[in-house]
This record gives sequence, structure tokens and C-alpha cells, in this order.
Amino acid sequence: MSQMRLGLRENLPQFTLLVVLNAFVGAMVGLERTVLPLLGEQEFGLSSKTAITSFIVSFGVTKAIINLIAARASDRIGRKPILVVGWLFALPVPFLIIGAPAWWWIDLANVLLGANQAMAWSMTVIMKIDLVGPKRRGLALGLNEFAGYFAVGVMSWVTGYIAAHSALRPQPFYLGIVIAVVGIAMSSLFVRETRPYAHLEAATSPQTSSGRPSLQNVFYVTSLGNVSLFAACQAGLVNNLNDGMSWGLYPLFFAAYGLGVGSIGIIKAVYPIVWGVLQVATGPLSDRFGRKELIAWGMIVQSGGIWLTVLVPTYVAWLIGAALQGLGTAMVYPTLLAAITDHAHPAWRATSLGVYRFWRDLGYAIGALLSGAVADLVGIAAAIHLVAALTIVSGLVVARLMGQTSPQPALAHH
Repeated sequence: MSQMRLGLRENLPQFTLLVVLNAFVGAMVGLERTVLPLLGEQEFGLSSKTAITSFIVSFGVTKAIINLIAARASDRIGRKPILVVGWLFALPVPFLIIGAPAWWWIDLANVLLGANQAMAWSMTVIMKIDLVGPKRRGLALGLNEFAGYFAVGVMSWVTGYIAAHSALRPQPFYLGIVIAVVGIAMSSLFVRETRPYAHLEAATSPQTSSGRPSLQNVFYVTSLGNVSLFAACQAGLVNNLNDGMSWGLYPLFFAAYGLGVGSIGIIKAVYPIVWGVLQVATGPLSDRFGRKELIAWGMIVQSGGIWLTVLVPTYVAWLIGAALQGLGTAMVYPTLLAAITDHAHPAWRATSLGVYRFWRDLGYAIGALLSGAVADLVGIAAAIHLVAALTIVSGLVVARLMGQTSPQPALAHH
């Protein structure tokens, strides 16, 4: 290995490889976005929305917990081993969904998918941050999340299209087998370890860090101790809470109005594609203009898209609502990751990101449970209204509490 240098241009081949790899990580989730809730209703005969959204709960809880462990472990043993193991978890997922005789198989598949997403996605994020150094972090995260969510959107459309022209299973899930095999091959053969780059940056950082604080310490500081980090964590949680709701309930909501699976696939694709593409712009924008306004306004735009979806039940309004939700999420998503890195020292940054992503991805489980329960009690529309209201409140919390970020991190002590 030649002389290590931080920077995007200096590490372009590896950086590009990691961007492509994250598209494969995103595609694994995209497999389920359109088809799985409909599968629960139509093939497994589930009438309870809470039962149908259970797969998102198992996904969210697993992903949240492993996020925390994976980031911490990557500081100890390196990024690459965790990336490879993450891909091994993906391989059984399509087979379980294709062969599932009962719904709990789908829940089990999503425990494995949650582990895959936590390990593989976390590592592509952390490895890119390692490579680019402090200056281009927003851009790096924007590109990472663009690749992942663009792939989620494309796969949501593709699986809807395949399901409309064949069946809800097995055909849409054959793609998953190919994706998993390619992911394992790329990770083990071509990706290089990046942990030394983080050590290089820590060595040249103006902040002196007295060793690495404990996980409990970083967990406290990231969750509650630092008010800006708290604001970021709650916004991340609510962002994924509304994503969990739209993943579980939107296909059922649209189907109740008589929309076919192909058309549902198109709406389900718009949101992550808009989200994915615009992150390439919003990440660097946050580097230039600061994080706070983008995050606060992004949450407000999301709530507008969600309310439009439920208040104007027409296909065109649903497409616009999905685009607004995508725009709002693009403003928020890479910006929140960058805001966390602004406040965390390089020595414990990966752990702090893990804590943030723990809260963020717990939002999937909370959103699925909450919206499923409310939908069962008072109907899907009421659940959508509630989630829109929570989203706007979260944006106001950011506007009130988050400090303007400076590139100087706050040290972890309380």
C-alpha cells in the first residue's frame, strides 16, 4: 500500500467501489418495499396491520442494535471483516421469503436483513468518512446515501413491475439472490481496510482526545448529554418512523383505493429515488450553509408530503406527496449524519454514529408498531395523520435546540 493520504480524489477508486457496493446494499431493502405488505394481506391472509408491519419491527430493532455494536467493533477489529459478515447475512433472505410457509419466516428474514443493513451500510458510511477526511464529509455521505436509496427506489419499481407481470412471489425475489452473491464477492475480493485512515486523521486532529471514552459515555453524550446531538437523534428517529409507516401502510392504503401493484411500485419508487438523487446536492449544501436549517425545513417538507398523501387520495397527489417526502428526507438524511460527525472526535466518531443510527433505525420499529396499532384501532388514514404531526413537531425541536455546527467537535465528557 502506497503512502496514505486523506481526500476524495486521493482515494477515488476505493471510494467509487464503496459507492457501487452501497447501491447493492440498498437494493436488498428495495426488494421488499412494494411487495411485502401486499404479500402479507393477499397470500398470508393477514387482516391486522400490526401483524403485517411486524416484519418492519424485526428489521428495525435488529438493525438498530447491530448498528451500535458494528460501529464500535469496527474501531476494534477493522471495517472490512464486518462488511463481509454483513453480506453473508443477506444471502438467506430471498430464499426465506420465496419459501416462507408462514409469516414468521418473513419476520426471520427481516432479522437477517436488518443485520445485513446494519453491518454493510454502516461500514460503507464509515469507510467513506475514513477515506475523505474532514473537508468533504457532506459530499461523501451524500454520494453514499444517493447510491443506497436510488437503488432502493429502482428496486421498488422493478419488483412492483415483476409482480404485476407474474406474481407477488417468487419472481421478484430471484434478483435478491444475485445481489447478495455480488455483494459478498465485491466485499471480500476488492474492498480494502480503511481503519488506518481514521488513525491518520485522529493523529493530525487539533483536538486532543484522552483515549477512547466508554460506550456508555458516548451513548449518553450522543443521546442526551449534548443538546445538538439529542436534536439530531430525535430527528433521525422520527424520519425513520415516518419511513417505517410509509413502507408498511402506503401499499395497503393505495391498494384499498383499487391501485394495482405495478402503479403502487411506481409511487413507492418515487420517494427513495428523489431522496437518493437530491442527497448528492444536499450533502455538500450542508457543508457550505450549515446543517440546522436543512434539517428543520426537511422535516417540515416531509410532513407536507405525508399530509398531501392522506388528504388528497388521487394518483397524482400521491406521486407529488412521495416526491415531497423524498425532498424532505434528502434535506435531512445526509445532513444529520454530517451533523453527528461535526460534534464527535475522530477517535470515537464511529461509535457516536452508531449511537445515532441506533436511535434512527429504532424509528422503523416504533413507526411500524405505532402506525400498525393506530391503523387497526381507528384506520390507516388516522395513522398517517398522526405520523405527519409527529414529523412537523420533530422539525420544530431541531429549529429550537440544535446549535449551528462548527467543525470543532465537542469532547465526550459530562
